[in-house]
Amino acid sequence: MAEAFDAQNPPFERLSHDEISQVRAALDIGYFRPGEAIIAQGQRSENLYVVIKGLVEERDGDDIESALGPKDTFDARSLVHGPAGASFVAGEETLCYLLPKALVLELIAKNTGFAAFFYSEISRKLRSYTPGRDTGGVESTLRARVRDVRFRPAVFVDASMTIKEAGHAMREFNSNTLLVRDGEAIGVITRTDLAERVVIDERPLSAAIRDICNFDLATIGIDDFIFDAVIAMTHHNKRRLIIESAGTYVGVIEDIDILGLVAGNPQLIPGQIERARKVEELTASAHDIQSQVERLRRQGARVEVIAEITSDLNRRLFAKVFDLTATPSVSEAGCLIVMGSEGRGEQTVRTDQDNGILFTHPVPDDELAAFRENFTAALESFGFPACPGNIMVRNPQWSQPIDDFLRQIKSWIVAPTDDSPMNLGIFYDAVPVTGHFELVDRAKSAMAEMMRGESAYLSRFARAIDLFEGASAGMFTSIMASVGVATDEIDIKKTGTFPIVHGVRTFAIDEGLKETSTVHRIEALAESGILSNELGRDLAGALSYFMEIRLQSQLRAVKTGKREQESIVRLNELSTRDRDLLRDALRVVKRFREVVRSRYHLSMF
Repeated sequence: MAEAFDAQNPPFERLSHDEISQVRAALDIGYFRPGEAIIAQGQRSENLYVVIKGLVEERDGDDIESALGPKDTFDARSLVHGPAGASFVAGEETLCYLLPKALVLELIAKNTGFAAFFYSEISRKLRSYTPGRDTGGVESTLRARVRDVRFRPAVFVDASMTIKEAGHAMREFNSNTLLVRDGEAIGVITRTDLAERVVIDERPLSAAIRDICNFDLATIGIDDFIFDAVIAMTHHNKRRLIIESAGTYVGVIEDIDILGLVAGNPQLIPGQIERARKVEELTASAHDIQSQVERLRRQGARVEVIAEITSDLNRRLFAKVFDLTATPSVSEAGCLIVMGSEGRGEQTVRTDQDNGILFTHPVPDDELAAFRENFTAALESFGFPACPGNIMVRNPQWSQPIDDFLRQIKSWIVAPTDDSPMNLGIFYDAVPVTGHFELVDRAKSAMAEMMRGESAYLSRFARAIDLFEGASAGMFTSIMASVGVATDEIDIKKTGTFPIVHGVRTFAIDEGLKETSTVHRIEALAESGILSNELGRDLAGALSYFMEIRLQSQLRAVKTGKREQESIVRLNELSTRDRDLLRDALRVVKRFREVVRSRYHLSMF
């Protein structure tokens, strides 16, 4: 029966032909009766088990944590890292392959790919394996280094050079860009700069280039990845970056250089947005942003890269909509903000609107009413649905002068309603998009001051971490679902993403952190000792994994038109390895919940 062993089943597909032969020669088979303990909690395992048929329940006390079926593997943790943290019990008559511990440890020592399966930290597992990705083709291009691109060498000229001389230098060196030395300062001038200054500004050809060059350089390291260059171009709205190596400028990389490397070119979308003169002209850009998500996913970009690019492009889109819909009074006094996943920089597929606007002073009611309606309607026309909780510019609660908003924050704390804690959390994720950025800092600083010492309030705020705890009931029961006992669908946002995001947000408010992204908050909390380094790494890894598999569901929901399914993951569609990672990630969530419950004494509620 050892010949029937599936050598392509993870993690065994990482073994060589000779190593697979060793495995098959060492395999034994075990039979377990219903209710029989295969591995007791606290016991060290002497074998790695692979289910042949039947059902194995992973139990923490009386709670069933997961149900393992054919091809699922257990318990790698107790085999390598110590006593089992859970018990494994046969839920029905079960057959398992048994692979001796000694051979497993020998293979771990020899084969790093196989060893990755046995890492105790999910962050290390995820570095070894990322779900749903082709590791060749365009993925290798995206992860190429800047040094691998055929970029143009840096050409330095003196700032006293005339416009005419600069034009001849560009022709001589076949370069669209020159680096300009003006004493210790380094600037940049392009062929477009020369043309515009002569044609539009009517500068004489004898004028020195020091007066028209740009000293605000956008740079990229020569050993950075291509996707870093794409992000930088998108973020800075630049068509070219200056390449740095060992503290000096060595070249220039332009969008045309990576045009053939990154299909879709997200760095070109900001130009489309900027050229729009009417709201209707932004429709194509909004759709291009969504299409870019799908292209980047197909190309194998990491979900964090996709989220960063998407958030940056969406913010540019919102800023342009603001410019086109705001009246002079609204534009002069306003600060447009985005919140939720958009604010945290964790947005991928287009979801509900979460936005607002603060004003330095009151604006005319008729102008404000018109802006509220026109801005929200514009985003809806691009496919951004209205927020079910009405957290939008259209809602007066989220579009008011700063002084009024500060009084509202105080009321959320001093006289809270059921919605008050979540409103505070939503605003804490806000980032400014355009206008008076200082208003957001002012409001958040005031909020932190008001929350100081409010331990009871923070405890109530932290309770939301258990808001969807019941959603995890029945997870990992795809085997049971096949006989109609349970569902094989779980809401990954409720069971995975939200507990991490909200728990970390609670700690961040308590500590008065300025960071908005969940990962940056985790890093700051680990650095300050609030979270252990290990838990911080695991939380970041788990969040990344949840975002990865949710993105697959989101893209499927967009394709089928079933937006209500955008965070639903079907377990029977996951590979064996994905199910293992999902179990690991949800264990991290469970561990983190206990940390939050302990710190904020949630057992008292």
